[in-house]
Amino acid sequence: MANSQGAYGLRPLQMLGQAANSTGAANYPMYEIANGNTNAIYHGSPVIPLTTGYIDIVGAAAGGTVSLLGVFMGCEYVASTTLKPTFSNLWPGSGADSNHPIKAYVADDPNQLFIITSDATWTSKATAIADRFKNAQFATATSGTTATGVSGAQVDISTAATTGPDFHLRIMGWEDNPENLDFTAAGVGVIVRLNNHFNAPNGSANAGTTISVTGV
Repeated sequence: MANSQGAYGLRPLQMLGQAANSTGAANYPMYEIANGNTNAIYHGSPVIPLTTGYIDIVGAAAGGTVSLLGVFMGCEYVASTTLKPTFSNLWPGSGADSNHPIKAYVADDPNQLFIITSDATWTSKATAIADRFKNAQFATATSGTTATGVSGAQVDISTAATTGPDFHLRIMGWEDNPENLDFTAAGVGVIVRLNNHFNAPNGSANAGTTISVTGV
């Protein structure tokens, strides 16, 4: 039976190990989106830190090869038309009053695990198991749907490799959901962690620093 779900970007699942899990997004420190940023950022989109002190969707700098800060969960801004506070799971790329900050909520813990759907078939469970603990890239990370505000990011399972430590994702397993465990079809809920995380204890890279020649 084909899997029931389509693309929805990265969804927080749980923490590695026994750490307390809020599946929440940080609002302190307060992350911001530059008021002139015209890139749409969707709920579930991977985001990066910029040398300007703002955040943006992956792919907005250095071809998508910059160290990841986390996953966008939504934003708060003052609408330019109504001058009223607006809460949205999508940054549409415009519409904010320039006299107020655009606050971004980001799931930014380097130990956070996420679920993301596979872009293609593994053909069998055995093939999928062989890819567990391998690194992989996004099939797409900048797409999304403005009607729902949800990201269209998926994992490109064809890139899974024991090499490529600069790839953005590490495959840890898959969601235990019988409706989405058909390995002969796309749409398996893959459990991943973010590689080269900006907030990792050892500091994978400086803001805006290129870490890979392969990106989205």
